[in-house]
Amino acid sequence: MPSGLEGRVAVVFGVANKRSIAWSIALGLNQAGARLAITYQNERLAQEAKDLIESLPGSEAFQCDVSRDNEIEQLFQTLQQRYGKLHVLVHSVAFAPAEELKGDFVNTTREGFRVALDVSAYSLVAVTRAAAPLMADGGSIITMSYYGAEKVVPHYNVMAVAKAALECTVRYLAYDLGKHNIRVNA
Repeated sequence: MPSGLEGRVAVVFGVANKRSIAWSIALGLNQAGARLAITYQNERLAQEAKDLIESLPGSEAFQCDVSRDNEIEQLFQTLQQRYGKLHVLVHSVAFAPAEELKGDFVNTTREGFRVALDVSAYSLVAVTRAAAPLMADGGSIITMSYYGAEKVVPHYNVMAVAKAALECTVRYLAYDLGKHNIRVNA
């Protein structure tokens, strides 16, 4: 039975290993018939990620560090050349330095705060801006949040602030892109 995703193109950000939420999402999209472009962050993660990605028929692996605008731009130029259109974007990316998740939140460093918000929240803006022109016929952008965005979760610290910022980012992107038939949800 054909799926609503048969022949659709999806890009999935955030595959690091087989335990990644992004990997489980990629498996589901693949089973639903989507053609997948799956990203991994860097050379350190390349081998494990590529082995996983290549195990999915019709999927391709691409390196993209979402904290680097030039890599995002290059990725979406490649996706446009390869696929022409994009229907789904999955943003399953979050990071804070480990030391920022220990102890009291009041001891969060300026740099730790900046890194957490850049990678975990701003990256959605950056990849969405690059993806939107490929979604001329509409599309769906999905990101992952967490309960800690609304309630205090001990030792989640700056990641909670980043997830709250991510949820607000989703609302603004949805407002901007809804008129172009692009849904944005967390």
